[in-house]
Amino acid sequence: MFSTNKKLDKILTLYLPLTLMLSFTLFPIYWTINTALKPEGDILKRPLEYLPANPTVENFVYAWTNIGFATFFKNSLIVGICTVIVVLICSTLSGYALARYNFKGKKGFMLMLLCTQFIPRAMMIIPLFIIFKNFGLISHPLSLIITYTAVEIPFTTILMSGFISNVPKELEEAAMIDGCSKLQALRHVVFPLLMPGIVATGVFTFIYTWNEFLLALMLTNQQSKFTLPVGLSSMMGEFNVNYGALAAGSVIALIPAVILFAYAQKHLVNGIGGAVKG
Repeated sequence: MFSTNKKLDKILTLYLPLTLMLSFTLFPIYWTINTALKPEGDILKRPLEYLPANPTVENFVYAWTNIGFATFFKNSLIVGICTVIVVLICSTLSGYALARYNFKGKKGFMLMLLCTQFIPRAMMIIPLFIIFKNFGLISHPLSLIITYTAVEIPFTTILMSGFISNVPKELEEAAMIDGCSKLQALRHVVFPLLMPGIVATGVFTFIYTWNEFLLALMLTNQQSKFTLPVGLSSMMGEFNVNYGALAAGSVIALIPAVILFAYAQKHLVNGIGGAVKG
């Protein structure tokens, strides 16, 4: 009797809430994929079909070739990779300084970094637009790279500081006793142990740049320079929406983010734990 009640409690308090949460989260993704695989004539057909009767990849081909998703994908990739490289270099160095050194104004500096996360992105649009317009960088990838870098560095600096704090300082000291310089100790001891944190931080940064819409919309006015979110929004016309191509484009945009986030989760859970044990 006790065993039965225990199983029932576990179902009601664990499995049932998790099932409801997963259903609520995954159903929109499932419906997007379902719509992307339907021919245009079947999408609005009634009654609704919860599985495509005649699955097709025509929507994916149309979105990739006719609408220009190949160009949007390339633009997002360029902006994302360049932003990740700059952010990782800056946040790793500044995070190391915050984790390893005590200096005057350190707490105030960290508070300032945290406060930047409360600034609404919409407040930055007008000044950023004026600045980049004066420099002739509207619809140029550099405007997005600079903006995303400035937005992400405060958060990633704090994140990297936490990762670096989990690497025992004694390992650096032992390497320096063995004859390594400070830079050699960083290169051969700290950075290899820090690599999971660097990968995770880079993935989070890439996912932000990949999905960001508002700033990209305001700083790009040429279709050939659109990123994926802006390209998706451009597919919704005033009187007509190609739901199949829109759903296919959403699936194309979703796949890299899902893969990278799954990879980041692995490194966050396992990589840093192994580094601390080492």
